[in-house]
Amino acid sequence: MRNTTRLKQMLGRRDAVLVPGTPNAMFARIIEQRGFEAIYVTGAGVANMHLGAPDIGLTTVLEVAEVAAAISDATTLPLIVDADTGFGNALNVVRTVQLLERAGAAGLQMEDQVFPKKCGHFNGKEIIPAAEMIEKIKAAADTRRDGDLQIIARTDARAVEGFEAALERAHAYVEAGADATFVEAPVSVEELASITTRLSVPQVANIVFGGKTPDLGRDRLKEMGFSIVLYANLILQATIRSANQALTHLTEHGTAAGGEHLLATFTERQETVAKPYWDALEQRYRVPGI
Repeated sequence: MRNTTRLKQMLGRRDAVLVPGTPNAMFARIIEQRGFEAIYVTGAGVANMHLGAPDIGLTTVLEVAEVAAAISDATTLPLIVDADTGFGNALNVVRTVQLLERAGAAGLQMEDQVFPKKCGHFNGKEIIPAAEMIEKIKAAADTRRDGDLQIIARTDARAVEGFEAALERAHAYVEAGADATFVEAPVSVEELASITTRLSVPQVANIVFGGKTPDLGRDRLKEMGFSIVLYANLILQATIRSANQALTHLTEHGTAAGGEHLLATFTERQETVAKPYWDALEQRYRVPGI
């Protein structure tokens, strides 16, 4: 089964599938090894890890496509790729869909912020007119070569125009051809429950540690009828904390000894990046006598 179809069916189950995000291929391998069903290629994570910059629209579509392609090569799981605003107008969306579909995306998430955008849980966001976003969604749906490539339309209107306006936009995006919608940064249990009650297509909840949306846990979000629960930058935040702890130990003690509990073993590291697989290939293609 194609990964696009797998993702479509996953969304249709509406059982709050936990989807961690990754900014690179190594973490994607860890996600798959831990038994998750899908992976989110996080735009914020790519900006933070690839550029060492905040999520304020500094990445390009080529950078995201390059990262997505590497992740696609490293895992068998369906990828939902954060396409930000489509990186411009409806014409830019056409090229964005072409590039990211070719890079291995099973779903594309696109939002209605102005370009350049900001993290959905930052203050000071601005959004484009709903009519402009509708044309972007139509462009995305028309451009995809695989009809099961999932177009996930995100609205950031909650923070700008209010919750009711966000739902109105989500309805309009569904009518334009979105397969699922994603109302970003609801601020209460009541708003989360209203999203799945009042919108007919599959819904995405985005849980950001330190962000605006309450983390109710998978069971409660499944009861509400969400299809996917994103933890887009959980790995990234865990990595920052663990890297600081390991480097603090090194600074204070002048050695890694005594800090073993902070580190993966050498063997774990090699297994994570499939070293045994590449060793087997090396043996398979070795020229006898050389």
